[in-house]
Amino acid sequence: MSYYLRMNADSDASALIPEDQVNLVVEVFRMLADPTRIRVLWALTGGELAVNELAEQLGKPAPSVSQHLAKLRMARLVRTRRNGTTIFYSLENEHVSQLVVDAVYNAEHAGPEVPRHHRSDDTVRGIASDRRRHKATQR
Repeated sequence: MSYYLRMNADSDASALIPEDQVNLVVEVFRMLADPTRIRVLWALTGGELAVNELAEQLGKPAPSVSQHLAKLRMARLVRTRRNGTTIFYSLENEHVSQLVVDAVYNAEHAGPEVPRHHRSDDTVRGIASDRRRHKATQR
């Protein structure tokens, strides 16, 4: 039996993307091509944080984190909220959050083990166990 799941059924993936949008997508991926910025965005998937909180979580100097945040803000990946003298950063929207989460989860699939994000899913654990047993019997 074959299953076919189409996500975003309302979108037409075969349609051409306007050039200005392609350029924006390229810029987003360029911003994501830095380990510190990925760590910043990943931290922000948990909610808004101030620069000092982010710096502490990442183990990086606050000025360095601040520079990365400025680039992410220019690329419209994060936004700010001021409370007195403190500026809080959060992800710009749910699409940025989904992009970061999907990228991290995809990277977790690169290893031989059941990805961390699937470990509480009994169905996926069962499939992974079946694959390991199948590989062992083929040797």
